[in-house]
Amino acid sequence: MSGQSPAGAKVVATDRGTVRADGIVVAAGRSSRMDGTDKLAADVGGRPLLAWTLDAIASAPEIERLVVVTSPERRTEVAGASWLPDKVVDVVAGGTRRQESVFAGFDAFDRIGADEMAPVLVHDGARPLVRAELVGAVVRATARHGAAIPVVPVAETLKRIDGDRVGATVERDGLGAAQTPQGIRRGLLREAYRRYPPGAPETWTDEAALLEACGVPVHLVPGDPENLKVTLPGDLRRVAAALLGSRLVRTGIGHDSHPFGPAAPLVLGGVEIGGAPRLHGHSDGDAALHAVADALLGAAGLGDLGRLFPADMTTPVGVASGSLLREVARQLDDHGWRARAVDLTIIAARPRLGARLDAMRAAIAGLLELDRAAVNVKASSGNLNGDEGAGRSISALAIATVESVR
Repeated sequence: MSGQSPAGAKVVATDRGTVRADGIVVAAGRSSRMDGTDKLAADVGGRPLLAWTLDAIASAPEIERLVVVTSPERRTEVAGASWLPDKVVDVVAGGTRRQESVFAGFDAFDRIGADEMAPVLVHDGARPLVRAELVGAVVRATARHGAAIPVVPVAETLKRIDGDRVGATVERDGLGAAQTPQGIRRGLLREAYRRYPPGAPETWTDEAALLEACGVPVHLVPGDPENLKVTLPGDLRRVAAALLGSRLVRTGIGHDSHPFGPAAPLVLGGVEIGGAPRLHGHSDGDAALHAVADALLGAAGLGDLGRLFPADMTTPVGVASGSLLREVARQLDDHGWRARAVDLTIIAARPRLGARLDAMRAAIAGLLELDRAAVNVKASSGNLNGDEGAGRSISALAIATVESVR
């Protein structure tokens, strides 16, 4: 399928020579072969599969912007997710066929503005193992040739099926399995859509098939056998093993307790609670966030919150504990760690916290850039024992898991 580079090819590059591209991540499928499981929302190490895919493709320096195309019913949820990389500039609803979903992403970039000669990459949301090196190779080949896809040789013997019998053996020489990301210059893809509109009766299984129908040569780059697409339930297990097996996972425990003071309002779990006195402390007294911070620091082997923010003139009096927790997350990142999950228990006889636990969960997830499913917050009266049970103080116990990121 490879051919000569089209005339007038233009490479979009930075001063350092890095070719830039936009990316469309297609995540609007129905997971029809996953036994009822939405593979893109499937939990992998406390994060949805789609989050891993977006992190992987966003890690390529060649990718400048990303648009995520998801199903109409999930668009609002995905658009508000805390795990979206900064490179994601829009989340749009896709169609019933792949070509309609890809066009929705293409149209989103049109609204933002894009160079007609620049490469645009289309990647499957169910391919979280894509390497930055492969992304870069496709971008460069697309900039040079106009269109490019990664292909891996077919290793198994292929059979043509006739009912429940083998019809014939297929010669595998000259055959390859196409992967994503697939790259096309914007102008070429626009012309292909002009000839075959997304809503036309023809169905294209990938972008290369559409370009072939238009007579556009598609250049090949070597694919990656590990760039697996999750299609069957067993694929999800293999992807999880690949993503998590090479990562170091550690757990820490954090505890903090503060008495009630004369000021107001109470700040707990990153949520302001009116009508209750503030907890006494050098900061805003948020014992819950302090416990989470200590658990994270302990898991990463980075000491404790008191050492990072001593109660002296170096730490502003009344500082918001949310700011302290964000700094803890930054410290983790600097040392090659990332929060993976948090389980928090708050012990207090007053005020009643049941109606506020979901808000605390959301606040903590946002501060740590975690999916809400990775954070659990619960409350106990402590059986009315001790200072907590007497309503004189609030304490919190947190267990946090972190994972290595490099």
